[in-house]
Amino acid sequence: MKKKPSALMRRLKYFSPIDRYNDNHTQETYEDREWENVYRKRWQHDKVIRSTHGVNCTGSCSWNIYVKDGIVTWEGQELNYPTTGPDMPDFEPRGCPRGASFSWYIYSPLRVKYPYVRGVLWSMWQEELQNNESPLDAWKSIVENPEKACKYKQARGKGGFIRANWDEVLQLVSASLLYTVIKYGPDRNVGFSPIPAMSMLSHAAGSRFMQLMGGPMLSFYDWYADLPPASPQIWGDQTDVPESSDWYNSGYIMTWGSNVPMTRTPDAHFLAEVRYKGTKVVSVSPDFAESTKFADDWISVKQGTDGALAMAMGHVILQEFYVDNQVEYFTKYAKQYTDFPFFVTLKQKGDQFVADRFLNAADIGRETKLGEWKPVLWNENTNDFATPQGTMGSRWDNEKKWNLRLEDEETGEKIDPRLSLLGMEESIGTVQIPYFSDDGNKVLERTIPVKKVMTEEGEVFVTTVYDLTLANYGVNRGFGGQEPKDFNDDVPFTPAWQEKLTGVKRELIIQIAREFAQNAVDTNGRSMIIVGAGINHWFNSDTIYRAVLNLVLLVGAQGVNGGGWAHYVGQEKLRPAEGWQTIAMAKDWQGPPKLQNGTSFFYFVTDQWRYEDTPVGHLASPIEGNSRYQHHGDYNVLA
Repeated sequence: MKKKPSALMRRLKYFSPIDRYNDNHTQETYEDREWENVYRKRWQHDKVIRSTHGVNCTGSCSWNIYVKDGIVTWEGQELNYPTTGPDMPDFEPRGCPRGASFSWYIYSPLRVKYPYVRGVLWSMWQEELQNNESPLDAWKSIVENPEKACKYKQARGKGGFIRANWDEVLQLVSASLLYTVIKYGPDRNVGFSPIPAMSMLSHAAGSRFMQLMGGPMLSFYDWYADLPPASPQIWGDQTDVPESSDWYNSGYIMTWGSNVPMTRTPDAHFLAEVRYKGTKVVSVSPDFAESTKFADDWISVKQGTDGALAMAMGHVILQEFYVDNQVEYFTKYAKQYTDFPFFVTLKQKGDQFVADRFLNAADIGRETKLGEWKPVLWNENTNDFATPQGTMGSRWDNEKKWNLRLEDEETGEKIDPRLSLLGMEESIGTVQIPYFSDDGNKVLERTIPVKKVMTEEGEVFVTTVYDLTLANYGVNRGFGGQEPKDFNDDVPFTPAWQEKLTGVKRELIIQIAREFAQNAVDTNGRSMIIVGAGINHWFNSDTIYRAVLNLVLLVGAQGVNGGGWAHYVGQEKLRPAEGWQTIAMAKDWQGPPKLQNGTSFFYFVTDQWRYEDTPVGHLASPIEGNSRYQHHGDYNVLA
């Protein structure tokens, strides 16, 4: 190695003559520049590995991971995404600060790299291993000794972890699992891990072990409230939403409880780019979130009152686009893709009615498979009842008539469903609708057209889902009663009513509702609502979501490119699902897999049920009177 000059010689060097060039703009020096190698070597690497930063993120961004001597030195975005064509922006740029700094997490001194055990338990374990012939007996001597069991359990939540080695910890865990199997049975060992798609191999390794041992795996998507319960309630399935690039096809977008730049960072550019097309963006957010910067209008709603906001918007749409004016596109969509035309039976309660259940094919004497699962509607073409294709009964009667064509399931004749009984009603009746508020639960009395129908069990009154929906929203149809006169009437679910709950001016709600619906009229349904966990992590979030989802159904947006709802939370893109499930759930060895509802499990096992302070009666429908049970846990078991 070249010998470095002494400090004295380096100082004397300043007295040496200096060669200058370019009118003294450049000078020649002989200083040591080895320090620059630190920066030159910073970017050296042996190989580049293509990967993705999939830590609970659906972005699936493509990263180049630069590795030297087995160490990740840095990461950079890959740029060779397939083009999306001339009519849509490419997926680049992608990535986010979390992905760009992930190597910092890998080598962080804060990362847990070794197993840790509470010191109290570990000292007991080491002592009992010396006093017993086997690890199983050692564990048994701890958990079956009340004093020792209490001592290590009371240490929970107080820190006191000490570092252990893997072999000894695996021995402890194995002994405890085996003891539980022998003492209580294999299904008392329960496995839990979030997000299979975040790490398919590690999740599958653990879940396969649990299945082969006979222990159930807990659900996760529902437990931490990422799964909106309204989705299976409405569609019978979990969330299935559009690729983010579909935002670019939209003509009107509302971001509702979803902070796109923060939680959908790689895709946020689509939200910026679609605005260049003239697409309006509305942000529904209590605070000035990052997504609000994209917005043309900001609806600063009070936290947790989104349901009231959505109901008021639905009230406006139903009043102006269904009752006061009929939009052909909306009407066709509602007839084919919603349950608006189906009949609902009514129970009489004095001189009023209460909604009961769907009128089905079996009720009216139709001889068809699974008739009790096939609701009926009124066919304007034949002036008679009809059972359309695609109902629940169609799904399971093995006739393979699952699609939603407007054809009679039995005859194949074309169907033109009637939405409302108005015009063929026998009378205008009063229906009781439960109303839940901070001031106590009460009954709303709304008016609907009703008709008598002869069934196998005698005459019953019926109405349509559409008529009930209008009554529920408080839409004025000129029947009188408790319906509001206009949008300024402070009656449940008008814009004036929501104002005192949400803090949002009624004029803004009316404007946004009109724009959202009118855009759907002009574009055949290209109105979109991007939603997320911001409105899902609330008590009664299912009612909030259902009120929001009603909006996209009312304007014929669901199922349309650039329209409908787009719910985004964690990583759900487990592409090889079928093959992965075979391995992860040990289907190649046995079946069916043992699975357990995680929400109910933690509710009971962690004693959350002990802390319920809201009486069941406060949540029960005021129409039904007394509750069947007095505790929420009883209803959980019933469900």
